[in-house]
Amino acid sequence: MKPACRYIALVFALSFLGTACRAAVIRVRPGYNAIHRAIAMAHKGDSVIIGPGVYREHDITVQKKIVITGISYPVIDGENKYQVFLIQCDSVTVNGLQIQHVGKASMTDMAGIKIINAKGVIVNNNKLINTTFGVYLQSASFCDVSNNIIHSDSRDELNGGNGIHAWRSDHLSISGNTISGQRDGIYFEFVTESKITSNRSFGNARYGLHFMFSHHDTYTKNTFNDNGAGVAVMYSHGVNMNDNDFLHNWGDASYGLLLKEITDSKISHNRFIKNTIGLHMEGTTRVDVKQNLFQDNGWAARVQASCSGSNFIQNNFIGNSFD
Repeated sequence: MKPACRYIALVFALSFLGTACRAAVIRVRPGYNAIHRAIAMAHKGDSVIIGPGVYREHDITVQKKIVITGISYPVIDGENKYQVFLIQCDSVTVNGLQIQHVGKASMTDMAGIKIINAKGVIVNNNKLINTTFGVYLQSASFCDVSNNIIHSDSRDELNGGNGIHAWRSDHLSISGNTISGQRDGIYFEFVTESKITSNRSFGNARYGLHFMFSHHDTYTKNTFNDNGAGVAVMYSHGVNMNDNDFLHNWGDASYGLLLKEITDSKISHNRFIKNTIGLHMEGTTRVDVKQNLFQDNGWAARVQASCSGSNFIQNNFIGNSFD
């Protein structure tokens, strides 16, 4: 073997499934454009296994159904200039990676993982560190974003991005993620029939969760604490908000939950504890507020005159300055 062969970064192994089906496992070690080359060589159904180390690669475009898996959280570094993964195919899986140092641009929302016009994409068990936008979904359907750690050090509302950002998407599942230091932890705009479950969103500059024009969604069993403000649900209808914790969201204009121009929604079994304002409602119609705990807030609930047709049922008010 020639000496140069020692520097080849890709090692191939074939896994045989039955007698008629063959899928390749492509193993990657650090090297020049190693991940790009592995994905270019992969076929539909193959697995790309990325070994430990640092990979300074960017704009990695995935246009085929493959599984990308990291071993011991290999680092894919955007060098504070570029975005990293761009997924443009259905049923891609990305897991076990540390993606970091994505750049910023005035005309482009740069992200660690960007999903565009794709269905059934799975993004789980990754670490996204200082990625401007962590996971960005655009015109995506039936995608799963779960058990990721997403963190930014910027905490700058003007220059920062959102941890999980979804636009014009549907049937998403966002679960088990830990998100901090972003502009908004989770941002939905024109997103329908989706579920946000068991996430922790804290220490974000603006909102832990932010809804705009997003209908028939559910968020449940999440914790929103120490954000600029907890959660804002705006210009939406049919939103179910159940069994969440809104904790210690303090500031001159801060609240646990803001509702603005909301109709036909339900707020039940939540805990509003130590917020400047627990629940703030304006322009809301036909919202049921049932069996929630309001404890040690400045104002427990503040309802503006623009609201009508809502019901407060069996809530507990304990130790608030103003119920």
